[in-house]
Amino acid sequence: MRFKDKVTIITGAGQGIGRVFAHKFAEEGAKVVIAEYNEATGKTVVDEITSKGNEAWFVKTDVADEKDTQAMAKGVVDKYGNIDVLINNAAIFATLGFKPFDKIPIEEWDRVMAVNLRGLWLCCKAVVPYMKAQKKGKIINTSSSAWDTGRPFYLHYITSKAGVVGFTRGLAKEVGEWNINVNCVSYAGIITEVERESFPPDAQKMVLSQQCIKRLQVPEELVGTVMFLASEDSDYLSGQTIHPNGGFYLH
Repeated sequence: MRFKDKVTIITGAGQGIGRVFAHKFAEEGAKVVIAEYNEATGKTVVDEITSKGNEAWFVKTDVADEKDTQAMAKGVVDKYGNIDVLINNAAIFATLGFKPFDKIPIEEWDRVMAVNLRGLWLCCKAVVPYMKAQKKGKIINTSSSAWDTGRPFYLHYITSKAGVVGFTRGLAKEVGEWNINVNCVSYAGIITEVERESFPPDAQKMVLSQQCIKRLQVPEELVGTVMFLASEDSDYLSGQTIHPNGGFYLH
């Protein structure tokens, strides 16, 4: 198994893309930590994974809360002894509707930044000391095509996801001497079981019309890229953003 006994934390893994990552890493032998705020969905994913004979553990985590993230990291190390991989998947996006930039409520702006950016920082702040101690680790952040294409009426989200790319580059420079790789995956609209106000049928048609590969993406098509970044195959890759988006935009 490719990730046998590798301790892998996935934030926001109670549904959608994170849930798929959790299943796939567990199938490859990882000890998967479901760091999820929603206790019901998080425990459901653990039950799904363990029912197949694979390893998973739930830790209720608000990524925007420093005490939660510190307790999460310590709890993982207390249970498993180390942390090999952190996948920063948690984000606010599905419930965000389109609004002109000057109509976004301050409270909504602040909550998006708290989860999508501060949460990223706090999870890394909690996990990196353990990775430094073991002189190795993989951190994978998630961005979006929304910022790279300048998608309108969604300014708080695209600003947060642009920040993820800058964060990735800066952190990679800071932690590289401890053999910690920090990379980013940036993807376009993906169809999951989660209803998304921000990806209605007309937006799906627009994305599809511009892609090289003429089908909408599903989470399973991200797995290969994320597993590559989590594996030893990417040991000499850091500070990069990879775009598994069907050729929606090209770099």
